[in-house]
Amino acid sequence: MNEQTNHSEDLDQDLVRRVQQGDKSAFDLLVIKYQHRIVHLVNRYVKDPHEAQDVAQDTFIKAYRALADFRGESAFYTWLYRIAINTAKNYLLSRTRRHSEFELEMQDAEQVENALQLKDMHTPEDQLMNEQIVEVIKLAIENLPEEMRIAITLREFEGMSYEEIAEAMDCPIGTVRSRIFRAREAIDEKLQPLLN
Repeated sequence: MNEQTNHSEDLDQDLVRRVQQGDKSAFDLLVIKYQHRIVHLVNRYVKDPHEAQDVAQDTFIKAYRALADFRGESAFYTWLYRIAINTAKNYLLSRTRRHSEFELEMQDAEQVENALQLKDMHTPEDQLMNEQIVEVIKLAIENLPEEMRIAITLREFEGMSYEEIAEAMDCPIGTVRSRIFRAREAIDEKLQPLLN
């Protein structure tokens, strides 16, 4: 991990400590530092820019409320990132109950090419199939070992480069490539019965 990343994490830890001691202005600094990254991340799930802003704001509200329990076992951004993903997923789930339309975007993931072609079909059977595929992908990702899940999520949903992921996860780039490859294989294995 480079010095800049270490300095950034040290600064985050210092700000988190200040918030936990009652300094609300320290949280404003964390919001300013990460709001663009969180909005960008949420945008991968929530396509409407105004709704994405709302979900990002909800993320920071949830983070603020939960900060007392933050123990620093992971980097602050990793923790915030997970809250953002869960908030976006919950938003989509509540919206899909109303609209029954769920769009999952996974860049550069060969194994979902066939699945994405189905989104243009509108028969009830096709829609059910599409929903099943989305559900299988979500479950497959959730059931991956933590390192693989984080690596594939950072790559597919946040669009981070292999170099950035290696830095964020503090491991060699070859390890990142291996984790992402194995994650894609595991997802593909779960998808094959449906696609066949």
